[in-house]
Amino acid sequence: MTPPNNPATELAKERNRAAEERTLMAWIRTSLALIGFGFGIERIVAAIYQALGDAVNPLRLSRILGLSFVALGTFAMLFAALDHQRQLKRIQRNDLVYQSRQSPALVVAYILTGLGAIAFLGVLISPLLT
Repeated sequence: MTPPNNPATELAKERNRAAEERTLMAWIRTSLALIGFGFGIERIVAAIYQALGDAVNPLRLSRILGLSFVALGTFAMLFAALDHQRQLKRIQRNDLVYQSRQSPALVVAYILTGLGAIAFLGVLISPLLT
């Protein structure tokens, strides 16, 4: 015969599940912002290039940068969904012992720092190339 569930434990599980849902929603918002920002960069540069014709020769860096933001947003969303699923399984198993792990937000911050540095260098050297 299984022992009755402890209401305090079950409520704690529900709070953890709700916290996981909020975390997933924050990652979805962040990922969508990254995807939208990347798409916007690429489309704006393409529109400017089309409007000015051959008068301006933009670096392909803007296209690469835009696509990099879209890819980062997509991978961040995928990773967040997989992590969310894993955390829900841990809550269900009642396996809630702290485990040190790499923060997904820190990984995204490092990648954004790299993309920002590339964008900065691109803007810095673009007048030298024309």
